[in-house]
Amino acid sequence: MTTEISFPRLHARTQRFTLGRPRAFAVAPDGSRVAFLRSGGGTDPANRLYVLAVHGLDGVGAPSTAETLVADPAALLAGADEDLSPQERARRERAREAAAGIVSYTTDAAVTRAAFALSSRLFVAELTVTGGSAVRELRVPGPVIDPRMSPDGRHVAYVAGGALHVVPSTGGGSGDVTLAEPGGPGETWGLAEFIAAEEMGRTRGMWWSPDGDALLAAHVDDSPVRRWWIADPANPDREPAEVGYPRAGTPNADVRLALFGLDGTRTDVVWDREAYPYLAVVHWSAGGPPLLLVQSRDQRTALVLSVDTTDGSCLPVHAESDEVWLEVFEGVPAWTPDGRLVRITDEGGARRLAVGDRVLTGPELHVRGVLAVSERDVLVTASAGAPHPAERGAQGVAAAEREIGEVHVYRVGELGPHRITTGPGVHSAVRGGPVTVLVSATPGGVRHLVLREAGGDAGPVPAEAPVADGLVPVAEIRSLAEPAPFRPRVALVAAGERRVPAAVLLPRSFDPDRDGPLPVLMDPYGGPHGQRVVAASGPHLVSQWFADQGFAVVVADGRGTPGHSPAWEKSVHHHLAEHTLADQVEALRALADSHPLDLSRVGIRGWSYGGYLAALAVLRRPDVFAAGIAGAPVTDWRLYDTHYTERYLGHPDEHPEVYDANSIVADAAKLERPLMIIHGMADDNVVVAHSLRLSGALLAAGRPHTVLPLTGVTHMTPQEQVAENLLLLQVDFLKKALA
Repeated sequence: MTTEISFPRLHARTQRFTLGRPRAFAVAPDGSRVAFLRSGGGTDPANRLYVLAVHGLDGVGAPSTAETLVADPAALLAGADEDLSPQERARRERAREAAAGIVSYTTDAAVTRAAFALSSRLFVAELTVTGGSAVRELRVPGPVIDPRMSPDGRHVAYVAGGALHVVPSTGGGSGDVTLAEPGGPGETWGLAEFIAAEEMGRTRGMWWSPDGDALLAAHVDDSPVRRWWIADPANPDREPAEVGYPRAGTPNADVRLALFGLDGTRTDVVWDREAYPYLAVVHWSAGGPPLLLVQSRDQRTALVLSVDTTDGSCLPVHAESDEVWLEVFEGVPAWTPDGRLVRITDEGGARRLAVGDRVLTGPELHVRGVLAVSERDVLVTASAGAPHPAERGAQGVAAAEREIGEVHVYRVGELGPHRITTGPGVHSAVRGGPVTVLVSATPGGVRHLVLREAGGDAGPVPAEAPVADGLVPVAEIRSLAEPAPFRPRVALVAAGERRVPAAVLLPRSFDPDRDGPLPVLMDPYGGPHGQRVVAASGPHLVSQWFADQGFAVVVADGRGTPGHSPAWEKSVHHHLAEHTLADQVEALRALADSHPLDLSRVGIRGWSYGGYLAALAVLRRPDVFAAGIAGAPVTDWRLYDTHYTERYLGHPDEHPEVYDANSIVADAAKLERPLMIIHGMADDNVVVAHSLRLSGALLAAGRPHTVLPLTGVTHMTPQEQVAENLLLLQVDFLKKALA
C-alpha cells in the first residue's frame, strides 16, 4: 500500500479492512483443532481454508499451536477465474458476502473433514492431514450450492439444479444419489427461500441427523410469489432478471419439510402451515428430536415443535405470543445434551435466557443470542440491560450507560450468568470442548484469541498467562488485514431525555480554542436490526473520515434499534417514521449542549433504512435538516418484503393508513432542502423502484433534487471505484449544501 491511495479507495479495496481477517471458525469437540478461513492479505478477496492444531491439552508438554494451509483456491482452480451460478450469486447477496474463494464450509462433528463449494464445484478436505494432498474434488452434477458435510463425515449433501443430492465424501461417481427433484418451475429442495435468508436469519435449507443417517430438507415453491423483473438499462441487449419478490401483503413462497433416509425413503413433516406459514428455525442435535420454530404471518404467535421422525408428525413443545411481535434469535430454540429446551424470551420488560422450566437471567442482561450449549452451561452474547424509560430504575440505567455499544460473552448456568470477556468491545465466541475462540472487536482493533480451560484435563496453567473465568490464552490467530490508516476518536454518550445511545466524532485536528461550531452530519442507520453505536473502531472509520472533512458527525441509535430493551425495539410498531426520526432530532439537540455543533447547518446521510431516514428527515423536518443523502432508501413500504414490513406496520390491507403515514412518496411536494438519491440499479432487496417513484413525485411537484443511479450495483457496493467515488461525491454535495 502507498500513502497516495485515498482512504475511500483503501476502504473499498480492503472491503472495510476485513480482507485478510480470520473468520468462520469451527472448533473440534476435543479442542485439538480450529478450522477457519482467511484470505492471503488485506487486498486479497479469495479466502483459503486453514487448520490451527492446538497441542498440550492433555497436560503433556507446554501448550502450543501450529497453523496449516489446507485448501488454496488458486491451486484448486489452477489460476482460472471463479464461475458462479446465478443461484450462488443470489445466495451471497442474501448473506452480504462480497469475498471470493472459499466463502463458507461445513465439517463433520469431530471437525476432521470439511466440504465446500468453489466455482460451483464440490470439494472435500481432510483437516487432520499434515502432509500430501488434503483436498479432493468430488465429480458431481453442478453447479453445486451450499454443500453440507454429515456429522459422521461419510456423506455430503448438496443442491444442484434445485435437486437434493447426497454423495459419499470419499468420491462421486455412481455413489451420487438424488434424494429429491423439483416438481416444476419455481421449486427447489434444500435451500432457504428469499424471505428466510433476507429477514429471518435462516440461510440453510437442509439439516443432517446427529448420526448422519437421515436428512431434513426444505421444499420451497415460490410460484405463488409475484414476479418482478430487474433490468440493466446500461446493457439493453440483456434480458431482465426475473425475481420472485414477496412484497408486503402478497403471497409468500410455500415452504414444507421432508425427512429423507439415505436409502431414498421420504417422510413428510406435518404442521399447521396455514396458521404458522413461516419456518424460522430448524435445530437437530443429539439432545432430542428435530425442533422447529414456526411463526404466524403477523409474527405475534409462534410454536416450538418437536418432529416425530417415524411419521413426520409434530408435537408442540412451547408456545409463545406477544401483542406486538416475536423476535427470532440466533442459536435458539435448541436442546441441551440432557434434553431441556433452550430459548430466549421477553419477560418482565427484559430479554432473558430460559433453560427447561427455569429463567436463568434477570433484567441486568439483555440476551442477544446463544453461541453454544453444553452439559454445564449455555454460552450467550448479551448487553447490559436497559429498561424502557417508563420502567427503568437508576441502577439499570447507570449500568447500561457505562457500557454503551458493548456486547459481551457470558456463561449461563444454574447459578446464573458469569461474564468471560473484559474491556469495551463487541465480543463473540465459538466453543469446542475445552477450547474457545474469542473474537473481539474493540476500540483498538479486532483480535482472535484461542483460549483453553485452565486446570483439570486442560493441563498446567503457565505462570505468565492471565486467567479470566478459568480460561487461559493459548494463541492469537494471525490477521493479515490491512491496518486502518487512523483510529477513530469516538465519544459514546447517552443523549436527551430518552438517553438515546449516540457516537460523536470530531475532526482529529479539531482544536476547541481555535475552531468554532462545526457543520453537523447525522450518519445513522437508525432502524430495526441495525446497531451502529458500538464500542469498536471499524464501524466508525467512514464516520471519522467524514469528520476529518470538516464535520461533527453524530451517529444515533434511536427507538427500534437492537441491543437496548424489548420495549425500546417494539415501541416503533406502526410508527417507524415518527419515532425513529424524533429520536434523531432529540439526540442532535441534546448533544449540542456539550459538543461544538452548528444546528443551523445539519446534514444527514444513510443507506437502506438509513437512506429512508435521511429522505424522511429533509422532507418532514426541514427546520432541522438542511440537506440529505438517501442511499437505497425504502420510500414506499408497500414495495418492501413481507416478513420485515408486516412485523412493524401490519398487513397493508388491514392498515393502509399506517403504510401511508410511514411512506414518503406523498411527501415529495414538501421538499425544500437539497436531496441526493443514490440507488443500485441491480438491487433486488430495496429495488430501484423506490427511488424512481420518489424522484418522479419530486419532478411532478417541481422540486429539484439529484439522482445518482449505479448501474450493475446491488444493495451492496463492493466495486472499488464505485465505493470510492460515492464517498467523494457525498462530501462534495454536503459541503456545497451546508456552505
